[in-house]
Amino acid sequence: MSSTSTPFELQTIQFSRLTRRGILLGLSLSQLIVLACALLIVVVALYAGGGAGLAWASPAWLTLAAIAWVPVSGRKLIEWAPIISRWLLRTRAKQTRYRRRMIRPRPAGTLALPGDLAALREWHDPETGAAMIHDPHAQTLTVMLRVQHPAFVLLDPAEQQRRVTGWGRVLAAACRSGRIARIQVMERTLPDSGSGLAEWWRQHGADDGSWAATTYRELIERAGPAGERHQTTISLALDMRAATRQIRSAGGGMGGAAAVLRQEMQSLQTALRSAELAFAGWLTPGDVALILRTAYDPAAGPALERHGALGRDLATAGPVAVNEAWDRLRSDSAHHAVLWISEWPRAQTFPGFLAPLVLTGGVLRSLSLHYLPVRADQAARDLRKKKTEMIADAAQRRKIGQVEDTQASAEFQDVLQQESELTAGHGILRVIGIVSVSAPTPGELDAAVAQIEQAAIQSSCETRRLVGQQAQAFTAAALPLCRPL
Repeated sequence: MSSTSTPFELQTIQFSRLTRRGILLGLSLSQLIVLACALLIVVVALYAGGGAGLAWASPAWLTLAAIAWVPVSGRKLIEWAPIISRWLLRTRAKQTRYRRRMIRPRPAGTLALPGDLAALREWHDPETGAAMIHDPHAQTLTVMLRVQHPAFVLLDPAEQQRRVTGWGRVLAAACRSGRIARIQVMERTLPDSGSGLAEWWRQHGADDGSWAATTYRELIERAGPAGERHQTTISLALDMRAATRQIRSAGGGMGGAAAVLRQEMQSLQTALRSAELAFAGWLTPGDVALILRTAYDPAAGPALERHGALGRDLATAGPVAVNEAWDRLRSDSAHHAVLWISEWPRAQTFPGFLAPLVLTGGVLRSLSLHYLPVRADQAARDLRKKKTEMIADAAQRRKIGQVEDTQASAEFQDVLQQESELTAGHGILRVIGIVSVSAPTPGELDAAVAQIEQAAIQSSCETRRLVGQQAQAFTAAALPLCRPL
């Protein structure tokens, strides 16, 4: 991050580029294997038949060369092989369809979710009342909280810069902890049932029977259910492997893990207070169940909001049916598509650059930012390894007379910048941005996806629609469970 303004103005930032390094000369292992096979065919053909043999074998080695070099939708053909193979295997094994079994009882403490989410376990913390979600495979324990904040774009530049600095301290504390596996910030839009506007009118309105009061009341009744509201949650995942010693000291087992996670919860709550983010409480099992239910069934959200006691059982909060297609997902009452933010702004930009994407109206979507803290020693080793590989690739390109690539030079400068910031005491975070878009029909879904893609362009970001992994991507984008992608 580089500053181009005074301390009283909003400072610009710059993101590192997505590294596209390979093993040799920018080529991946799969590309090298395919090209080696093509070269072997050429050599054998030349020795066996000379020029005629090379011509006869041309379909084979030309096909292999095309597979290694020809790009399709941003990927080389060989890079599509594992994605397509995995999709075909999952389709053949019928893993792309889910139907809830109503009669068969589920084990106590499990979540009624499809796929690998079925292994998640619920742990209710008696001290804080929070719902902790345990992943026995990844060995993580996740807790969620709801935050409230003013509209960032409406603040003055000095206030914006102060809040950005405070949020930076929150992320820096996560890097220094060493026990945090992942932090997920999810900002989603929900269909408004109108209860909020109606409640405000009952408390502040003067329904005296006049023409103005009648018109205002009718406007609220019509606009409330058609509106939308925003909700922001922050999820914190404890790495139980990294915190093994602390968990054992706290008594071991899930009780010890919960005690260690409570320490991180207290630290996060203090950091959020310093960043002037209003802490709205840790999510209870009922709150988590409501989020899971409305993610798969958005149409039920307004009704569940009006009847606060319904839909708050984690044992039944999952979907009834899910069908996964190549580039979309269908659940109970909606069609979904997940986009990956593949490129962040390359030029200097201001921290509120995501405003066009966040404030897009008329679209049900969930924007999730996954922050993966990297320990200082591991980050230093990774940066040294990356810098050594880049220097070796540059020397190899000069040796064979290849022109230096500007993209490679820019990536090398990014590595040097990260190394200098790490030396200065800053933390290293890997950031993944994904957007889940929902709509009642396929046609409305395509229109909503196009609208989100246009908003991403206005935010100086590049998005790609994920294929062959929509179910896994949806759980990472629309559910606050710190799921990996």
